[in-house]
Amino acid sequence: MTNRPAHSVSPGGVDGTKVVSSFTPARLQAACKELRKLSPQDRLAWALDEFGSGFALTTSFGIQSGVLLHMLKSLRNGSLVPVVWVDTGYMHSETYKYAQQLSQKFELNLHVAQSTFSPARMEALYGRLWETGAVKDLETYHQIRKVDPLENALSHLEVVCWASGVRGGQTDHRRSMNFLDRIRNRISLRPLLDWTKKDIFYYMQENAVPQHPLFEKGYSTVGDWHSSAPESSDLTGRDTRFGGLKQECGIHLPGVMGEGI
Repeated sequence: MTNRPAHSVSPGGVDGTKVVSSFTPARLQAACKELRKLSPQDRLAWALDEFGSGFALTTSFGIQSGVLLHMLKSLRNGSLVPVVWVDTGYMHSETYKYAQQLSQKFELNLHVAQSTFSPARMEALYGRLWETGAVKDLETYHQIRKVDPLENALSHLEVVCWASGVRGGQTDHRRSMNFLDRIRNRISLRPLLDWTKKDIFYYMQENAVPQHPLFEKGYSTVGDWHSSAPESSDLTGRDTRFGGLKQECGIHLPGVMGEGI
């Protein structure tokens, strides 16, 4: 994949920390009230207008990722928005091929975020952390391979606000989310927060958005090969992830980096 340079200047030359600080609880509440009335596409447009070159979008190239990427493509200047993908080095081969397909189809301004620890180095120092059955080891894995790489990429790009495709119905934590929240010293936008699985399916169908190859194999959510499984009579949705030990990897949790992963 070819990474094209993105604007990496805080919006209007303003200190990003000051921009985030200006979003007081009252201002966040007012913004959420406004965003609730808008379509997901218009929520993206609002953020691009509000934060300018300090706005980015994150993607996992998972089952529903094509929706937000298609919406971004339809925006004026959407092709300039950095799209950050955290590649853990442990994705399914189908995900890597899907990422290539969508990146080319939507001409994404893609930035691949990876850990400073190679998979081999991490396994030599810490072992295969996903095999121990201990939540603390999964948290270490997620910190090394997901949270730290994302934070480093967002800092490098001077991102003030980042959008993701999370939906309220996916996990217990996501049900408590707002359209706009402060998270780890940035603003997080959730344009699809009020969408259902049916909304996702019909949008992809109506707009001919390519589907992830693992969808037809029974996956409703997909991440690393060792922490994803197709749905069964016992496990559905996010319960198929991380061996059923966790629902969140830490990327979407609040607090300072590493807190509460």
